[in-house]
Amino acid sequence: MTAAVVMENLNWDPALSKLLNSLEENKTEIPSCTDEEFGFLSDLLKSKELNALVNVHNKILTNVKDDKFFPVLSNAMDIDVEVLDLLSTKTHLSEECKELFYLLQKPHIQGLLCAHDAVAQKDYYPRLPEIPLEVDEDEETVKIVQLVKSNEPLCGGAGVEPIVGATIKTCEVTGKIVIARIMHGGAADRSGLIHVGDEVCEVNGISVEGKTPNCVLKILQNSEGTITFKIVPADSKGGIRESKVRVRAHFSYTAADDPYIPCKEAGLDFVKGDVLHIVSQDDAYWWQARREGDRNMRAGLIPSRALQERRIILERQQKEKTDDDNISLCSVPVPLPALCPRPSTSSLHASPTKCNLQGIKTKKIMYDAAENDDFDREEIPTYEEVAKLYPRPGIYRPVVLIGPPGVGRNELKRRLMATDPDKYRTPVPYTSRAPRPGEVNGKEYHFVTREKMDEDIESGKFIEYGEYKGNLYGTSAESVSSLVNAGYVCLLNPHYQALKMLRTPQLKPFAIYVKPPRFEILKETRNEARARSTFDETNSRGFTDEEFQEILHSAARIEFLYSHLFDDVIVNADLSMAFEQLVGAIHRVETEPLWVPASWVQ
Repeated sequence: MTAAVVMENLNWDPALSKLLNSLEENKTEIPSCTDEEFGFLSDLLKSKELNALVNVHNKILTNVKDDKFFPVLSNAMDIDVEVLDLLSTKTHLSEECKELFYLLQKPHIQGLLCAHDAVAQKDYYPRLPEIPLEVDEDEETVKIVQLVKSNEPLCGGAGVEPIVGATIKTCEVTGKIVIARIMHGGAADRSGLIHVGDEVCEVNGISVEGKTPNCVLKILQNSEGTITFKIVPADSKGGIRESKVRVRAHFSYTAADDPYIPCKEAGLDFVKGDVLHIVSQDDAYWWQARREGDRNMRAGLIPSRALQERRIILERQQKEKTDDDNISLCSVPVPLPALCPRPSTSSLHASPTKCNLQGIKTKKIMYDAAENDDFDREEIPTYEEVAKLYPRPGIYRPVVLIGPPGVGRNELKRRLMATDPDKYRTPVPYTSRAPRPGEVNGKEYHFVTREKMDEDIESGKFIEYGEYKGNLYGTSAESVSSLVNAGYVCLLNPHYQALKMLRTPQLKPFAIYVKPPRFEILKETRNEARARSTFDETNSRGFTDEEFQEILHSAARIEFLYSHLFDDVIVNADLSMAFEQLVGAIHRVETEPLWVPASWVQ
């Protein structure tokens, strides 16, 4: 019985059956075909999977031709996102709605919806290069492309000019004018007729041979309406596919101020904190991006992560050199603040706040003496890949208050806990000291031995810890997780370096920076409120001007080193207003989808 008969009995695709039968008949005539290779091809043509795919493909094409098959909609994934946004705003959900909310977030469901949209939009046809028919081998294929001139940017200089959403340059090898870059969403991209590497021969009937990009620019500027290009296609070209990467920018950028951007008018301006949709990372130095939610179809150029990191490193090196030069000119020694001994490089993987606080009696707050430049500067913030995290009913993100000592974090936390003690909780710290009369284990502190605490610190179980008057104190990650899992809003106001230990996919904290106002307002508001100095262990006096300056100095340092980790900023000029802002921020965390590191939702 032949392979063809077997396949027919099983109702396999007739075309594959015919192909397999032909291979069987002509096996001996196929040059250099081994039995192993023939067996592989035979098994492939007989496979159920291949035949099933061919049947599905044939049915789609047949139904489309007969107008029997058409999609009800082609944006199922967009509707999925809209439904998730709508459900996330509801405070009370039925069990059915909760089940729907979780189902619509599952990767497999979203993958199915994306596949449905691809089929509905007919995005399954293969993208094959254009093959000229009966072209003489000695002749080049020439393509005529017409585009309508619009408000796409035109600029001069730098040897690269954008033309209707593309940029051109002089090829270093051939000296020809070629397409250097296609701007996503621009006219050239939307036409699908121009590709990177294409050689431009003529513009509106004018030959560009021997001309510079600036000369071509002048031809374009003097053109009206339709622009006609005569192009020699590049040897290889592919369709432009946008990536779906979103990033949060940790610096501000103005293209007009950048002397190195290929084309200033093609640049995209943004400010620190903006979420950007990175549509192309093909260029090592210049990415293409849009601001998230921006309806402008054309993307703009922004510096790549590698380029921006190099710039920041150079700026820091120049600043350090300048600082060293300034120090060398000083004739009077500059006193430095008493800092904790820096941990070794290997200890940076543990809690960053490890230091000996014994003997520092001017500081009441335990962890503020930790100043570790190596730990603080180990990362260079440029872009952080983000995704939307939807609130989960009954599971609350920990709220972390970051700020300098004396800014009012403890008072804000106390007021918030007083509003609903059954909702807001703070973890019980650990200590190696012995209990005092009246203290209950697990209430004021978890009392453990010095050996046990040293062991847990070495294992990385503490998000922060320190030593005070010969005793260890610390907060464990497990105590935070247990509060979250029990359905409480966990409130923390740790040392700022603990942020790096807290920002994990398991905890997903919401970090709020409590910032002091300028010196005059800081002094006026604290004196009017008769605030007691946190720099005095007895709390028996108000703040001095030097302590106000220390608060501002510490705040500036925290903001410089850690602002890229903040989710919100509250200026504590007026305590009542700051508290209202805090309550509003927590409400948003509980009810709105927010941007978080992408690893938290994967």
